[in-house]
Amino acid sequence: MYLVLLVCIATVILSMILTAVYKRVAMKFNWVDVPEARRVHNKIMPTMGGIAIFISYYFALFLLLPIPISLILPIFCGSLIVLITGFIDDLKNLTPLLKVLGILLGALVVYYFGGISLETMTLPLIGTLQFGSWSLPFTLIWILGFTNAVNLIDGLDGLASGVSIIALTTMGIIGFFFLTIQEVSISIMIFVLVAAIAGFLPYNFHPASLFLGDTGALFIGFMIGIFSLQGLKNATLISLVLPVVILGIPVTDTLFAMIRRKMNRQSISVADKNHIHHRLMSLGLSHRQTVLAIYSVSAIFSVIALLYNFSTFWGSILLTISVFIGVELFVEIIGLVGADRRPLLKSIREFGNRINKKKPDDR
Repeated sequence: MYLVLLVCIATVILSMILTAVYKRVAMKFNWVDVPEARRVHNKIMPTMGGIAIFISYYFALFLLLPIPISLILPIFCGSLIVLITGFIDDLKNLTPLLKVLGILLGALVVYYFGGISLETMTLPLIGTLQFGSWSLPFTLIWILGFTNAVNLIDGLDGLASGVSIIALTTMGIIGFFFLTIQEVSISIMIFVLVAAIAGFLPYNFHPASLFLGDTGALFIGFMIGIFSLQGLKNATLISLVLPVVILGIPVTDTLFAMIRRKMNRQSISVADKNHIHHRLMSLGLSHRQTVLAIYSVSAIFSVIALLYNFSTFWGSILLTISVFIGVELFVEIIGLVGADRRPLLKSIREFGNRINKKKPDDR
């Protein structure tokens, strides 16, 4: 355990050093993010900082930890494909289809060579379901969904990296103490990734001097997707819910972005300025306040995920219902789908009006 702690500290330091060096490299090669209408920043910024995270992370895994190479290599190869996809996208602006293909190629590598997959699910009162030939598409959709979810929230300084640190830390704790993962190495790999991102965060937090870019956001999202699957090879209903709750903010933002665009008759791949961070800023929060507010909500989701491990089955059901209601209220309050689309708040208001009408006259 002391070795893991020392490696995590060394990874943070290495990541900070590599990030500082990479900033100069990015400016020299003109790897920059230019301001545009959809962006929040207003000056040219070095980008693709995920490269520093990637290098420091795998340096620690390959050279500092006694983790079997057979466990690391498929994940390394798959994530390298995704990193390259993000790198090309940052330079050339790939079409959504090409980005998806790059992510799916990386997911295929970890599926076939790393054995990372969804194979069975045990449901209460029903029993165990075998995914069989559906294992591949379910696994690919799962990884693709989490990768894109993290990429979508990368809109403010330190937002994606900070939320990912909170989510990964929670996943590591749950994996180490609660889930029946045969290899403790997985939790160690998660904590080392947290350390690599933590070394990058000081450069990325507002006011940022370096951006993650799609290079970093896709890499981190991909890693979260595959790590969340490590405890789900033989999933239960609750173990399937846990990663979704842990990634509550990115999942909510992605889901309601799709709903919003569908209701507005837009393509789901069309970018807009109505994500959670945009909505919070429109309510008057500053850049830093918005990021810290989302960190706080992410921490709440993480606490809820931890509570699942102490709950009975019916307690978990009630907890899930409460999460759904809480998310819907949050979405309607900030107007994530639209200012005129607030059915739950409208119902609560109408119920309150009926109660007031039934009260006897105080006179």
